Formats: sequence, C-alpha cells, structure tokens
Amino acid sequence: MRGSGAKPSAALHLPLRPLWICRIDAYPWPCADARLDLTNGYRDKTINLTLFLASQFVEALDDLYTIDPAIGQPPDPRVLYERFIGWVPARRTR
Repeated sequence: MRGSGAKPSAALHLPLRPLWICRIDAYPWPCADARLDLTNGYRDKTINLTLFLASQFVEALDDLYTIDPAIGQPPDPRVLYERFIGWVPARRTR
C-alpha cells in the first residue's frame, strides 16, 4: 500500500455491523486506531466529524437494540454516546 496514496489503517479500521466492533482488532468501534484516523481525516473539521459520528451513533443504536437479546443486553445510550461522540476534540473558537 505504500506509495499508492491510500491511508492503510483508515481503510481497515471500519465497523463490523450490526455488532459495531472493529473489523481488524475487534474492539468496540470506533477503536483507538479508527479514532486516530478519523481525527486526522477530519483535521480542522470538527463539526463534520461530529456530524458523521452522530449519524453512526444513531445507526449503532438502531442495530444494537435489534440484536437478539440472547447475545447480550442492549447498550446504555450514555455509554454509547461517549464511545461515538464524547471523545471528539473540542472545537477551538477563534
């Protein structure tokens, strides 16, 4: 992948739905590498990053609440919010 212009980890650390775990490391998505990739990819576009993650948060809520209860309990929305949106760096005011 080197020299191709593609960001190697950005293409790999994507969510596996409907479980919302990372396809590479199986950590809850966005995993640490996905967060780093997203932060770099949305550099100076904090609002865009927040909107993207908010849409992912809503889709994850829908997916995770419809999973068979035998697999596990649905997540606490507050915990899921922190996982998807709470880590986003605060927007700097000018």
